[in-house]
Amino acid sequence: MNYLLLVSHGTMAPGLHSVLRMLLGDRPDVLSHSMEDGVSADEYVAALQEVLEPVDDDDALIVLGDIVGGSPLTNALNVIAERGLLANTVALGGMNLPMAIAALELLDEGVDATSVEQLLVMGKDGVRAVDLAIDDDEDEEL
Repeated sequence: MNYLLLVSHGTMAPGLHSVLRMLLGDRPDVLSHSMEDGVSADEYVAALQEVLEPVDDDDALIVLGDIVGGSPLTNALNVIAERGLLANTVALGGMNLPMAIAALELLDEGVDATSVEQLLVMGKDGVRAVDLAIDDDEDEEL
């Protein structure tokens, strides 16, 4: 099986996981873990190791973190490396909902070298300004 792992500070990762569950249903291939305030790196790593238990050596793994260089993503990649899973892992920081949805589509199709580029495009395309210009001649709803 291929997996999507969401990691973050605070409750962003479990929150995004909850939104994915609401939109796409409960999927056993989505895992999440967060480093909440007051939790040490050692506690985070120990809990993350449990979260990653279902991942086998031949599984592909897409890891989305809230920020590149942050403790949750850095520690997650260290755990993944210790398990010998880096060769089958794609990791990105700056996760958002469009990127996570695209990652799930990629999991279904299979993860390869183009996955990173596709995820970056989806993540970037999902961020844009909303045009709030309202034409006074017409009654429009936002």
